[in-house]
Amino acid sequence: MLACVTMKMLRHAKCFQRLAIFGSVRALHKDNRTATPQNFSNYESMKQDFKLGIPEYFNFAKDVLDQWTDKEKAGKKPSNPAFWWINRNGEEVRWSFEELGSLSRKFANILSEACSLQRGDRVILILPRVPEWWLANVACLRTGTVLIPGTTQLTQKDILYRLQSSKANCIITNDVLAPAVDAVAPKCENLHSKLIVSENSREGWGNLKEMMKHASDSHTCVKTKHNEIMAIFFTSGTSGYPKMTAHTHSSFGLGLSVNGRFWLDLTPSDVMWNTSDTGWAKSAWSSVFSPWIQGACVFTHHLPRFEPTSILQTLSKYPITVFCSAPTVYRMLVQNDMASYKFKSLKHCVSAGEPITPDVTEKWRNKTGLDIYEGYGQTETVLICGNFKGMKIKPGSMGKPSPAFDVKIVDVNGNVLPPGQEGDIGIQVLPNRPFGLFTHYVDNPSKTASTLRGNFYITGDRGYMDEDGYFWFVARADDVILSSGYRIGPFEVENALNEHPSVAESAVVSSPDPIRGEVEFIQELPKTISGKTKRNELRKKEWKTI
Repeated sequence: MLACVTMKMLRHAKCFQRLAIFGSVRALHKDNRTATPQNFSNYESMKQDFKLGIPEYFNFAKDVLDQWTDKEKAGKKPSNPAFWWINRNGEEVRWSFEELGSLSRKFANILSEACSLQRGDRVILILPRVPEWWLANVACLRTGTVLIPGTTQLTQKDILYRLQSSKANCIITNDVLAPAVDAVAPKCENLHSKLIVSENSREGWGNLKEMMKHASDSHTCVKTKHNEIMAIFFTSGTSGYPKMTAHTHSSFGLGLSVNGRFWLDLTPSDVMWNTSDTGWAKSAWSSVFSPWIQGACVFTHHLPRFEPTSILQTLSKYPITVFCSAPTVYRMLVQNDMASYKFKSLKHCVSAGEPITPDVTEKWRNKTGLDIYEGYGQTETVLICGNFKGMKIKPGSMGKPSPAFDVKIVDVNGNVLPPGQEGDIGIQVLPNRPFGLFTHYVDNPSKTASTLRGNFYITGDRGYMDEDGYFWFVARADDVILSSGYRIGPFEVENALNEHPSVAESAVVSSPDPIRGEVEFIQELPKTISGKTKRNELRKKEWKTI
């Protein structure tokens, strides 16, 4: 076994001898205080009462956002803005749902007229957390164009791969990435429109800020069928090339109601801040669909780089009620002196993207008085499992299945396993495929087919369910370590490593040592552009030595 550890400072390796206690994390179950939900009574009633009809035609801009505009005009919702943006320079933008509608219709006209985009054309959007990113999301909905988000960390090579594989017709980005786009554009025969968010003009590009000044806000939203492709999300590519995951207007536009209503427990009075990068599906989850389904305010702070103190200051200064961030962010926040920060409005904290360790949740609770409600899902899905208000939280657990899915642990033949037995985490898709699931991997039928086993969609993650119906993450299916007949989940070893104050982060993979494993300390872990550890690279490094 190899454990690769990024070190703050390591002087004494002897302190890691206790790492052989693999089961220690699961022994930390204990009762924690629970919060009162706003949108449901308890977990059982939530599961029983969740029913969502799927209409033949559905468009989130028309059928959700414009409906909130009507309620806003009629005085039937709180005075919360729909969108609230700040940056470190003190600039601030607030839009009502009516203003969001007007501006997004202007943007929609630019896509349809100046860019000559047709329904079904593909639009790559690579912008940081600037207001135009949200307008682009809604404009694509209104025009029926297919949105393809990308992170601003993409390299020139990454952009070329995405433009060519997606056959995108338009790209929207900023000054920073425009040169990279220009360098590869001649190799992208489908690309015919380029929009830049900039104070300056650039040859060959339409300047969005200038165009918005002259665009009409009169636009008729296209009538999209619920099962039309709405967006394509590239996976993070932890193994192999990133895959193109297709979602429909209903899979996210309606499916993410389970996130907004139950896991985030949002109402129109709430202010929701999600720190996810704009290039990933989690941003669609918690910065677009989930909060706006509930009529809540989407809050964002545009920080050029991650600054723990700025996040703590923002949580203290602004009336943020619901906070969502990755476990890594929480880990860095609790390493700060939080005594001087008072989160007067904050009442609900959630985490997703990777497992959160019990030590982080305990430190956060001790410093804020609030639990962290972990959720589990994928680019391909809405919330699969979650810890919901009113539930007992078992530290380290992903919680229980969301109302959107029938989740089971299955064996290699697709048979359901009993509690306590480790297997593959699966979602039942036969005889009825749940609507909160992606449709397919674009241009990759073999990969799409490989996700099905018997009656189940196989997530690619391994775990087990305990006697109380709580699910526990063990590892990605290809991360499980086999040692002397034992199956070892790297997450538990990483938990133990992370408890030591000298360890910043860790990743555990198998090593071909025939006799015993070893611990290796390195300066930096290989990461994808989404910040996930490239375990496949660590494995390749080890297996090259034999």
